[in-house]
Amino acid sequence: MEQPQELRNAGLKVTHPRVRILSLLENADQHHMTAEDIYRELTRAGEDIGLATVYRVLTQFEAAGLVLKHNFESGQSVYELDRGEHHDHMVDIDTGQVIEFESTEIEAIQSRIAAEHGFEIQAHSLVLYVRKRNPPAVD
Repeated sequence: MEQPQELRNAGLKVTHPRVRILSLLENADQHHMTAEDIYRELTRAGEDIGLATVYRVLTQFEAAGLVLKHNFESGQSVYELDRGEHHDHMVDIDTGQVIEFESTEIEAIQSRIAAEHGFEIQAHSLVLYVRKRNPPAVD
């Protein structure tokens, strides 16, 4: 969908900063970006959009349901477009890289556990903090 229409559908006025930030999130190589990552990319592209504006727009996007904000243990918030599809995350504790994954097995186990306790899952977030394994030593 075209960015101006996405903004209108979310009830937001179409402005240059909003269009540029939404476009950047849609076309970025990495799906999870900090406000600072977005600001750096905009600056590299020659855009005159300040960091405070980036934060303000991201807050508006989150309130409008366009982006999801994650607060992983790294201490920095990261943002990703809300594509409406559930997925979970792994965070590499050495590099900060965020990896998305889906597992029907994990989803089924979580639902079964909730049901065993008399509940139905309404929403959840699963984050695995991971580290690359060292290869086994060669003798």
